[in-house]
Amino acid sequence: MAYLSEADHEIVSSAVREAELTTSGEIVPVIADRSDGYTDVILWWAAAAAFTAMSVFAAFPEFFLAKVDLIMGGWSSEWTYGEVIAWTVGLGLVKFLAVYALLSWDALRFIFVPSPVKRDRVHGRAIRHFKVGAEGRTRGKTGVMLYLSMREHRAEIVADDSITDLVPHEVWGEAMADMLAEIRKGCVAEGIAAGVRDVGKVLSEHFPRGEDDDNELPDRLIEV
Repeated sequence: MAYLSEADHEIVSSAVREAELTTSGEIVPVIADRSDGYTDVILWWAAAAAFTAMSVFAAFPEFFLAKVDLIMGGWSSEWTYGEVIAWTVGLGLVKFLAVYALLSWDALRFIFVPSPVKRDRVHGRAIRHFKVGAEGRTRGKTGVMLYLSMREHRAEIVADDSITDLVPHEVWGEAMADMLAEIRKGCVAEGIAAGVRDVGKVLSEHFPRGEDDDNELPDRLIEV
């Protein structure tokens, strides 16, 4: 899913070019629709719903079987043990499939994914993208990635070891705050650009640009 127009891409690209004028660091902004499909989370919710339904049915079988009799015309039945088991399993299966189908809808899925799970998945995906697209790909190992995951409403800043050795992770807090402030207003491109500029300022302090510095990574936003 494309979130940004060509004009938005140019806003971010211009910010990257401007930020790298004073540093040997390389800044790579990445925007993703989502960081995971969360199929395992859906399965856990569906299994929990099915188990709960089966447990309640097993605890009060007479009540539920009376409702079944009523639906079937009001005639009381002598339910066998096997039939009770079949109704229990059938109810659990229906509940499982219903919850799985509902949570397969994105609008509900991301509501039911716990925040810690979102945070871990976004962080893990940011690390993987960084390893593929930026880690160790500059001569001085001075790459930084700004990763934004739209569905989870999460962002990450990942940097090469030579940067993290000098710059504590807390230093990126201002860049994160400025970026998210604009994004919350619906200005995604402007938010990423603000984060890029803040990262550039930090890199300029620790990794000033040399006369022989080359631009080693593309100055553009990557949508995945």
